Amino acid sequence: MSKIFKNMLPYWKGLIVVVALLVVQAWCDLSLPAYTSDIIDVGIQNKGVEHVLPEAVTEEEFTLSPLFMTDEEKESWENSYEKDGDVYRLTVTDKKQLEKLDDTLLLPLLMNYQMSSVDEQTFKESVAKPTGMDQAMLDNMSIEQIGESMGVPLTSFEKEVEDDDGNTVVTNCVDMRTVFAAMKASGAMTEEQILSMRATVSDTIDTMGSSLVKSMGIAYAVSCDTAAGVDIDKVQTSYLWSAGGRMVAMALLMGVATVLVGFFGARIGAGIGRDLRGKIFGQVVHFSNAEMDHFSTASLITRSTNDIQQIQMVSAVMIRMVAYAPILGIGGVLKIIQTGAGMGWIIILAILVILGYVMVLMSVTMPRFKLMQKLVDKINLVSREILTGLSVIRAFGRETEEEKRFDDANKDLTKTMLFTNRVMTFMMPGMMLIMNLLTVGIVWVGAHKIDAGSMQVGSMTAFITYAMMIVMAFLMLTAMSIMLPRAAVAAERIDEVIRMESSIEDAKNPEELKEHKGVIRFLHVNFRYPGAEADVLEDIDFTAEPGKTTAIIGSTGCGKSTLVNLIPRLYDVTGGSVTLDGQDIRNIRMEDLRDEIGFVPQKGVLFSGTIASNLRFGKRDASDEEIKEAAAIAQATDFIEEKQEKYDSDIAQGGSNVSGGQKQRLAIARAIAKQPKIYVFDDSFSALDLKTDAALRKALASKVKESTVIIVAQRISTILHAEQILVLEDGKIVGKGTHEELLKNCVTYQQIARSQLSAKELGIEESEVSVNE
Repeated sequence: MSKIFKNMLPYWKGLIVVVALLVVQAWCDLSLPAYTSDIIDVGIQNKGVEHVLPEAVTEEEFTLSPLFMTDEEKESWENSYEKDGDVYRLTVTDKKQLEKLDDTLLLPLLMNYQMSSVDEQTFKESVAKPTGMDQAMLDNMSIEQIGESMGVPLTSFEKEVEDDDGNTVVTNCVDMRTVFAAMKASGAMTEEQILSMRATVSDTIDTMGSSLVKSMGIAYAVSCDTAAGVDIDKVQTSYLWSAGGRMVAMALLMGVATVLVGFFGARIGAGIGRDLRGKIFGQVVHFSNAEMDHFSTASLITRSTNDIQQIQMVSAVMIRMVAYAPILGIGGVLKIIQTGAGMGWIIILAILVILGYVMVLMSVTMPRFKLMQKLVDKINLVSREILTGLSVIRAFGRETEEEKRFDDANKDLTKTMLFTNRVMTFMMPGMMLIMNLLTVGIVWVGAHKIDAGSMQVGSMTAFITYAMMIVMAFLMLTAMSIMLPRAAVAAERIDEVIRMESSIEDAKNPEELKEHKGVIRFLHVNFRYPGAEADVLEDIDFTAEPGKTTAIIGSTGCGKSTLVNLIPRLYDVTGGSVTLDGQDIRNIRMEDLRDEIGFVPQKGVLFSGTIASNLRFGKRDASDEEIKEAAAIAQATDFIEEKQEKYDSDIAQGGSNVSGGQKQRLAIARAIAKQPKIYVFDDSFSALDLKTDAALRKALASKVKESTVIIVAQRISTILHAEQILVLEDGKIVGKGTHEELLKNCVTYQQIARSQLSAKELGIEESEVSVNE
């Protein structure tokens, strides 16, 4: 995980921009449920009226409303309105001040609203106590008659109310405020007695839910606005358009932020992939053969493609999800706290269940994710071997066996992938089940709160949305938890390559190459492959000089190629030293060392491009004449000239569109075109026929008169005229000298010579051959 984040550090500026955009996106996302709640609670249920204080009140209502207010409350009420004709209009526009006035005047205005429409029976019971009138007599009197007896003009009016069963019924009501006002004016009731009624009403309100109380206050405002001639339908429509417009604006802003996050996330992910590919390639290019042996080619290809693709994809998704999930989750928790719904325990329970569920699934799948990458390596290795050696497989009739080998590797990978996928199929159904149970739980508890009047429908809707956001935040993290294990394994494998230090590096203070003669000297050299128990080369000591050819011959596996690989430092000696013009090659910059060498490997390697680009591989500024001369010496001119494009003819990847002999000759021409001081031919003439071999060596001899030539060969005919021939056997030099000298004093060379040359070519009689054999 830390390695994935480490790859993101170079893009910290882009990450800051992404986080800022994610905050904007989350803010918009978290604002939408609040708008939905407001549209339901305020726009629909409260007809677009947001505050308890009416926008306008009639003169009569303005006069009666302060009946249950304290002196301070009366002052606030009167200062909030200004007379406009027959009505008083609200002058306060500041939202915070309006909310403060709502809290201050809610209780007296609610009492005012309740007393403005008291049903007849309750009215008669309320009048009987303070006046001392007989209840039975009052029951037989009309409202108008009671008003006359009290000297107060009273009239009853019809009002629709809900009964205990929730049915709408019509009942006769009376405005009791006129009675209290008359009684106060006559001295029958004091202001203290009227205000003392607030305590009883306050206790009743405390038993009601805050949501229900606020709704009753809004109902009072709606009734006052209607009575004052305010078009409530217009107010409601205006509010819905305003809230809806804000929702649309938030949705558009969130959409823009989401697109920009995706854009920057994709750029950062692609940049990380590019950087990792560059790092791996730069590291692998500087690997010695020892490191290349440690990592198989198939594994390096997998790490450079599949593993980096995993990290690139996860990085792009992680930027959008891992950063967004905490912002959304924390924001959702804060919004839920603001609702004051008291249902947070349901969310906590759901989160604990989700975490437990995810941990169980991950504990099962994590080991398989690690195994999966190794199996991808294996199938790449098998595929590469089969495709590379397809002709050999067909020649030996091994198609069935190789198909089975591939099938076994394929089945192992398929079984592992199926296991992890089957386990992960339980992820989403389980999550959806938890989410649905969470919704049911919220609706169940919320319904009881709505019934008790402590919550409104819109608030419950918003709560459900916030709860889903919190769960979605965990779902996003869960989705990442599916991808992260494979990406973490891939990051570890990539980091392993990047951290691998080459065993062959330039010295801390490299020496400049003082002379450019090309004298190579092996001083009692020993070499052992990493991890091997025995040396493959022992006490190798010889000098290769300019103007002379040094040939190396021996049986297969005796260490010939290993020996010449020490010259360009493809491996480093483990004992002794190799010098170039008297300087230890380990102290010379590798670039300077290899500039002096024209190396032709045992297997000719060509690169995709043209014949000319391949011949200029060692010397980019080589002229056309120089590459044509090199091709002529390498006996490649004939087949090049036969091609339609000649030197501009295409070479396919690996040189697959030329024969083995042609490939070898082009590889030799490439080394000649470089015009180095030292030529190293590692069994480079094996693919040539004897005639071409002889012609090439003859042409080469005149070209390399001033250069050091080292030839590894299997055929004695190739090295007959070498000034120095080294005979290797089991990693040791068992013979050194010219062809003639070795025929006399080296048994191993004699055996090789007799196996390849006739008695006449050896200059001895047939009888001697028979005797010696």
